Amino acid sequence: MMEALGRISATDCVKLCHRVVDGLCGREPPCRSDYSATWSLEEWLQLLDFLTGLFSLAVGSNVPDEEVLAKLSDVDHSHAEAVRSVLRARQEEIRRALLTRTNSISSAILQDFDWQLKLALSSDKISSLNTPLLSLGLDVRENGALRPITIELNREELSMLVSSLEAANKVRPQGRCYLINLWL
Repeated sequence: MMEALGRISATDCVKLCHRVVDGLCGREPPCRSDYSATWSLEEWLQLLDFLTGLFSLAVGSNVPDEEVLAKLSDVDHSHAEAVRSVLRARQEEIRRALLTRTNSISSAILQDFDWQLKLALSSDKISSLNTPLLSLGLDVRENGALRPITIELNREELSMLVSSLEAANKVRPQGRCYLINLWL
């Protein structure tokens, strides 16, 4: 799809990329009517998806310049440099837009946590239980108010929680921590 970018000049490519970043950052995106003579509707949508995805991935995952240029191998050097120059120039702005989008999912922030390991020896229904339980206390700040949350987990539930957090840690951008919404 990137070869379609070669249909415009490198200067117009820079302008288009800046408009794509504008759209990514919540401002006015590029207008289809400005490019209707250059690309079909399908090509236009694919190009926008590609550029938006490239900018988001490159900034969100701290992709090195060499890898960005590898993704742009289908276009000539001047167009690849145009895309990379826009990416470099507006990297921090894209990062803020991605963080704002992520933070809009939930405004909750984990302030502190505490845990206790307990051994349930029996219950009112079973005389001999011997089940380890983890009591997890979370202090979550949401909209300025601190809200304590306490949950009790058995071995299987704790294993699921740890697996979920490990999976979330693998996909999060390096150097950033986010609170994962878990409904237990």
